[in-house]
Amino acid sequence: MDKIKFNIKREERNIEISFCNIEEIQKIIYARGYEGVCIITDETVYELYKGTMDDICEKISGSLIILEPGEKSKCMNTLGEIYSELNLRGIKRDDLIIAFGGGVIGDLTGFAASTYLRGIDLIQVPTTVLSQVDSSVGGKTAINLGNNKNRVGAFYQPQNVIIDIDVLNTLQKREFNNGCAEIIKYGCILDEILFDKIYDIGNLHDTRVIYKCKLEQIIRRCIELKIDVVQKDEKDIGIRNILNFGHTIGHVIEGIDDYEKFKHGEAVAIGMYLITKWSESKGYTVIGTAEKIKNILLKNNLPINIQGIDSEYAYRAIIKDKKASASGVKLILLKEIGECFIKHVPLEEISKMTEEIFV
Repeated sequence: MDKIKFNIKREERNIEISFCNIEEIQKIIYARGYEGVCIITDETVYELYKGTMDDICEKISGSLIILEPGEKSKCMNTLGEIYSELNLRGIKRDDLIIAFGGGVIGDLTGFAASTYLRGIDLIQVPTTVLSQVDSSVGGKTAINLGNNKNRVGAFYQPQNVIIDIDVLNTLQKREFNNGCAEIIKYGCILDEILFDKIYDIGNLHDTRVIYKCKLEQIIRRCIELKIDVVQKDEKDIGIRNILNFGHTIGHVIEGIDDYEKFKHGEAVAIGMYLITKWSESKGYTVIGTAEKIKNILLKNNLPINIQGIDSEYAYRAIIKDKKASASGVKLILLKEIGECFIKHVPLEEISKMTEEIFV
């Protein structure tokens, strides 16, 4: 058999994470020399930052796409609408797309940028705790297919991520707490000192003003931890899986009632606690770890339990998870706070696990 082999050298470049005021966006755009710019946001964020976005569009002849807020927009229909709008507005391959909003906007816009014209430069401007510490960093982009979370997506790194801590003051308490679940996750899997710092502060939302410097330090630390993992495994085939701690159970919970009942972080909070309780019962995790997680979640007004989930429904949802294979599912478990591991669990044990967790 004759063969032709060739090697493609992947592009290596720096991704900038800028801690600055969102008003600095214009300077960054000018410095990079973009001629065409399209900002994609949602109605809620636009009302908060209308002046900033309108000013950018006016000064650089940019355009706006404003979507309905919420997880329901993270779907194929909305993606198609974005493609149509980008085409209508004449966005070219050397132009720029800005994702200005929370996790849904970041994921959806990132996927649109990765696929429209086979890739357009992207800047992420995350406006929630969750998107600042997690979804805007690392290059994961995706949309949902029905109740299947993040089923269609791509790895696509932004040129820049702009972090403005002050925008978090606009968040309602529930939305702020929603992001705190991901902050707590980093402490659970990678950094016991971070976990203890969060625990000592108490409720991050209620102390965000008096402890602003500490909050910024915490957010920076979460980003540093994620960058360290992503640099080792950008495409999520190995060690990056640990960032999904709490997500296997969490995605089951989040999909209930068409994403209306629980926010992502709330579902992950429940997932972290329930999987650790189960893990303790199997001897994988130091006894008392689940109690520590329970206490820190309750301090931040996050849920720890759920009633009424059918174990068979949960099992079928889990085996559709991205970490599932024909032989089993990769679960992210804790040895103790600050130390985690990946365990491949056979499907028959997953079935038993869902029966034990969702009683």
